[in-house]
Amino acid sequence: MTDPAGLWRRLADSRVLLDGFHALKHAVRFGADVTVAVTTDREATLALADELAPDVRRALDALLTEVPEPVYASLVPRPHPTAVAALAVRPSRAANLERLARTARTAPVVVLDQPRNLGNAGAVIRLAAGFGATGVVTTGTLDPWHPTVVRAGAGLHFATAVERVTVEELPPGPLFALDPEGDDIRGTKLPDDAVLAFGSERSGLSGDLRARADHLLSLPMRPQVSSYNLATSVAMTLYHWSLGGGV
Repeated sequence: MTDPAGLWRRLADSRVLLDGFHALKHAVRFGADVTVAVTTDREATLALADELAPDVRRALDALLTEVPEPVYASLVPRPHPTAVAALAVRPSRAANLERLARTARTAPVVVLDQPRNLGNAGAVIRLAAGFGATGVVTTGTLDPWHPTVVRAGAGLHFATAVERVTVEELPPGPLFALDPEGDDIRGTKLPDDAVLAFGSERSGLSGDLRARADHLLSLPMRPQVSSYNLATSVAMTLYHWSLGGGV
């Protein structure tokens, strides 16, 4: 590749930004189509791969092009401490929706209903990938493939199906919505094909999603504590599901 910066600039608007070594590592590990990858120090990046990700070291060796630090800094909005970045093809919406609609599922789908915080959304996707969830879908205006979300998710978008949908497009399966007025989750076994819905950080569940829920569940919480962080709520719920035999 003679001009990685030129290729980057031509493709940046149509590709997913993989910001940092871990995002690139996970994307490669889970089969992403990486178009271009740059680093300011190839030797150091490959040494990091030897230490942390030997399974993808050969692939990274073939992908990475070293560029001067000013060139790298001009390509990314916020340079990562590892000084690594890449562009990858976003999985097609049709493929994601097909994957989400398949039955019978062996792991739940997580729904973020009108989320607002990009970092929280990325943390949820990272959690969902770790638990082997079928996918994470969002409703509302937030793009779950926004660069900040991908950065917070450490590139693990490629380990699960991530898509934005309407409430009417939610995947099939029993819909369990987390709500303070719901039944204590500890009394419910979550099935593998569950659709687990979580409201926004500020407003909770939207009326449309709440009305569609088959079950309302609540997480145990000490009185006078207002709420949990969104990612914490998802982690608690997926852990509860896993106790029933998942993962």
